Amino acid sequence: MNKITVIGTGSVGSTIAYTLATSGIASEIVMIDINGEKALGEAMDIRQGTPFCNTPCTVYAGDYPDAVDSNIVVITSGIARKPGQTRLELAQTNVDILKSITPQIMEHAPNAIYVIVSNPVDVMTYAFCKFSGLPEERVIGSGTILDTARLRSRLSEQYTVSQHNVHAYVLGEHGDSSFVPWSVANISNVPIEDFRESVLHNGQNPPDLDREELEEYVRKSGGVVIKQKGATFYAVSMSVCHLCKCLLNSVDTTLTVSTMMHGEYGIEDCCLSVLCIVGNTGAHSKVLLNLNHDEMEKLQHSANCLKEVINNIKF
Repeated sequence: MNKITVIGTGSVGSTIAYTLATSGIASEIVMIDINGEKALGEAMDIRQGTPFCNTPCTVYAGDYPDAVDSNIVVITSGIARKPGQTRLELAQTNVDILKSITPQIMEHAPNAIYVIVSNPVDVMTYAFCKFSGLPEERVIGSGTILDTARLRSRLSEQYTVSQHNVHAYVLGEHGDSSFVPWSVANISNVPIEDFRESVLHNGQNPPDLDREELEEYVRKSGGVVIKQKGATFYAVSMSVCHLCKCLLNSVDTTLTVSTMMHGEYGIEDCCLSVLCIVGNTGAHSKVLLNLNHDEMEKLQHSANCLKEVINNIKF
């Protein structure tokens, strides 16, 4: 049995719980929220559809004691980002909320792997590492897995190939200082710079690679969706559920998640996204990509942006 607790039943938390149930990732889902009525309603709505799921699943609203024996705890609590607001502007308010939650959930689920989704996710992951005292491999921020999915989705559209054939990453902050290490990006093992030329003999004519446009698309996508529909929750929920599935698997997977840095790429005491190996013990290793000088500078710049925020927060 795989038990997952979701803390926060707003749009993101509830959609994560729904996706966990319909995908068969969890056999037991506990939904916790300061607004108990909201949690009850969301859990009931999901539970009443579970007879149509391929895998039996129990979904219910509860409180922190109900999180006992959870394999994974997903934290989505916090104030949502408003139109025009940056993720980092949310920092102090959401860190304060996280600080109040941490001792309550740690008392009942000290052995779980914790997935932090609340924004600004890198700062929140850092804060939870400090508040919880857990082994750092068991504290994982969703980081740039969504940004990476946005990038691969866009490249897939432009080159008319499956997303599974696109191997490219977004590293750094889940926010404005993120970047794409193009030197390691490829489509079916063809360097991405060469892919357009390699398919011309088939009569196709994909567009030139516009790095700036693609990176701008990735960075601004969340804001665009918020402006158009008020919130983002489908894609982030799908990405978090994929992370949960990888954490429950016996086979390791590489993902761009946010974890504590200890000298990798010259970065210390900061959480941000690099390529990590994720498995049923958590994010237990980092894969050090052969970044060029410019990409190293961008990653270190992203870390410095986050440290500036961290240094101005009261923990």
